[in-house]
Amino acid sequence: MEAGRPGRPGHGGGGRRRVCRRFLVSQKRGGRRGGEELAVPEAEFTSYYGRPILKAPVWKWDIAAYLFTGGLAAGSSLLAAGGQVTGRPALRRAGRVTSLAAVTASAVFLIRDLGRPARFHHMLRVAKPTSPMSVGTWILSAYGPAAGIAAVAEGAAWLPERGLPGLARRVLPPVGHAAGLAAAVTAPALATYTGVLLADTAVPSWHEAYPELPTIFAGSALASGAGVGLIAAPTAQAGPARRMAVAGAALELFGSHRVETRLGLLSEPYRTGRAGRLLRVGRALTAAGVAGALLGRRSRTVSALSGAALLGASVATRFGIFHGGVASAKDPKYTVVPQRERIARRRAADG
Repeated sequence: MEAGRPGRPGHGGGGRRRVCRRFLVSQKRGGRRGGEELAVPEAEFTSYYGRPILKAPVWKWDIAAYLFTGGLAAGSSLLAAGGQVTGRPALRRAGRVTSLAAVTASAVFLIRDLGRPARFHHMLRVAKPTSPMSVGTWILSAYGPAAGIAAVAEGAAWLPERGLPGLARRVLPPVGHAAGLAAAVTAPALATYTGVLLADTAVPSWHEAYPELPTIFAGSALASGAGVGLIAAPTAQAGPARRMAVAGAALELFGSHRVETRLGLLSEPYRTGRAGRLLRVGRALTAAGVAGALLGRRSRTVSALSGAALLGASVATRFGIFHGGVASAKDPKYTVVPQRERIARRRAADG
């Protein structure tokens, strides 16, 4: 049997993977042979038995959706807190209700990925600060009840005025205010920890983008929360939402530009294929949403359309980042080439 051919065992027994590598170079071997310059074929990176070097993430679409709903919950809580402290009840109400719905969806998506609800409980038996997943589980557990209490407090006005319901009617608003502020304090960690979680993996285009992913996710969370405010609140109360839209869009566009340009070869998965299309759509929707938020201040229809664009942009961005990382894990070149470049740089630095 021939050694080194994909799909066949090499020397030393089957089951051992080898990376087949071929470089595109032009070289002369002892000068010219017959006046022709010898070259090897263009580089192709494959692995033994046709398998990738890294095991691609087994996460499905539900984890990409989890990335979005977590950010939406965080952004909505910040929106609600802004409405609370500035006396804008429509913003407060929309943010609280949306945050509860979003964090509930996040828990469903996470448990769906874990396979059994008991696994989420098991993760709470330990607290491991060095594990983004462990930290994220505790963040979600702290945030969820606070967001839930704040949202339930919005229904206090519907309770009867007498008896035990009357007592709840009087107690819920101040408790809801405290819970809303607690959720807002936890929201930044909820918005960004998923970026740290992705960067902590061995997936090349996620790992190398560790400075940018939390920035992108923070901006996306702010923009999605702003979208909720622009859709649900009257234009007279939407001032904080418009400011959130501008801040979120600036962070998101800056981070997205960085991951598409700073990472060298590892930026390629974010510019091509499904990830590239999604990120381009996200940028376009973000720009449209911010423009509408600023120019349509007196139009409820324009504000609502701008909010919908910002929500769509957040979905596209989160799914684009997700698919970009998965693509980089499936192609061996995104693992092999950066490793060789790092080795070459270290050798050059050592002299």
